[in-house]
Amino acid sequence: MKNSLTRYALGLGLGLGATSWALAAQPLLNPEQLQPLLQQADVRLIDIRDPKAFEAGHIAQAANAPYGKWRGPATNPGELPDQAKLVALVQSLGLTPATHAIVISSGADATDFGAAARVYWTLKSLGLKELSIVNGGMKAWESAGKPLGKTQVQIAPSSYAPTFDANWLATQQDVGKHIDLSNAALVDSRPDAFYLGKTRAPAAKLSGTLPGAQQLDFNQWFVPGTSRFVDAAKAREIAAKVQRPQGQDMVAFCNTGHWAATDWFGLSEMAGLPNVKLYAGSMVDWTQSKDAPRMANQPGRAQSLAYDAQKWWEKTFK
Repeated sequence: MKNSLTRYALGLGLGLGATSWALAAQPLLNPEQLQPLLQQADVRLIDIRDPKAFEAGHIAQAANAPYGKWRGPATNPGELPDQAKLVALVQSLGLTPATHAIVISSGADATDFGAAARVYWTLKSLGLKELSIVNGGMKAWESAGKPLGKTQVQIAPSSYAPTFDANWLATQQDVGKHIDLSNAALVDSRPDAFYLGKTRAPAAKLSGTLPGAQQLDFNQWFVPGTSRFVDAAKAREIAAKVQRPQGQDMVAFCNTGHWAATDWFGLSEMAGLPNVKLYAGSMVDWTQSKDAPRMANQPGRAQSLAYDAQKWWEKTFK
């Protein structure tokens, strides 16, 4: 599989993510690159849109595994699902370590890409090495005039029972140690309003960011005015904005590990930086800690009370 994909990439002169560290599969595929791969038996296209959107029209070879199945509970969607649920999901898709899993989302906007990146990160953590995301999602596929169908693909379940590799995961405890020791670059993937403490996610208990965090708004990874991820050269330029002393880990976080998955993908898979981790639970997990969480950019008590009152009013009367 590795050799065939390498020949394919060289033959077409593709350069996406092609560096000495590159995976066998290209991290990003455009519709033209995806189409010939769909005929290969060891390729599985995973459509993570909701069932209604999938049934309305999808790529004929795609299997539907909605994004919600890859996420945690409503109290903190960033949490990982139970290991047993992840294994069952992987097996239902017929995945094995030899599968080239290609993730496709709607491509509606930059936020939508985070869903594909989070599923990619989960699959990598479950041992799959041949992984790609369709750049621009279904929006790009349809814009390129590619065919759609409504037939449900029949998949033979696999017996693959992976264990979760925490190499790309940061936990609340890990982040606490990093803050204590100042030994990691903490990367806040959220836009200004969240980073500066002017707003927060509904499930978060406090506004603000992690002490010492650097901001790398996830929106920077996209070609302006589109939902298409930038190429590898531009990704390395964006990644260079993060200051990290040599040998330190890098931890991307947001509200629930969604936008941060985009930063993780750009830093790790496209820019090729080592030791990039995702704080899956992110600020919702951090602020729900039993101990008083350490925060930066936290608003004063009067501002916090005013914000809570505003949200209560909106929820009650709107």
